[in-house]
Amino acid sequence: MGLLDSVAGAFRGVLGQSDPNAMPALISSILAKTNLGDLGGIVAQLQQGGLGDQVASWLGSGANLPVSPEQLRGALGNQQVRELAAHFGVPVDAALKMLSEHLPQAVDQASPNGSLSN
Repeated sequence: MGLLDSVAGAFRGVLGQSDPNAMPALISSILAKTNLGDLGGIVAQLQQGGLGDQVASWLGSGANLPVSPEQLRGALGNQQVRELAAHFGVPVDAALKMLSEHLPQAVDQASPNGSLSN
């Protein structure tokens, strides 16, 4: 197992110990330290970056469409991705993987009526 796997595994372990209902708040608290501001900020950035279908599925009542780390990198841009990784305290690839795994559910949980209630 490489260093990236170890760091990502440790970070996922911390997230795994968190109450799943706390995920939107956890991700929002990290986003608040960036220029995205909150879940609404990253949702807007992803919509502008061409991921409108995925975001709509997270906000809607149906199944959440997946998003890949590569799609997130493309929609957010390298500077934003590096900033997020720094705030998460993990390498860029680990931050993207974590977001791809948890962001759809976090947005879904934070939008029970189809819109974010930040």
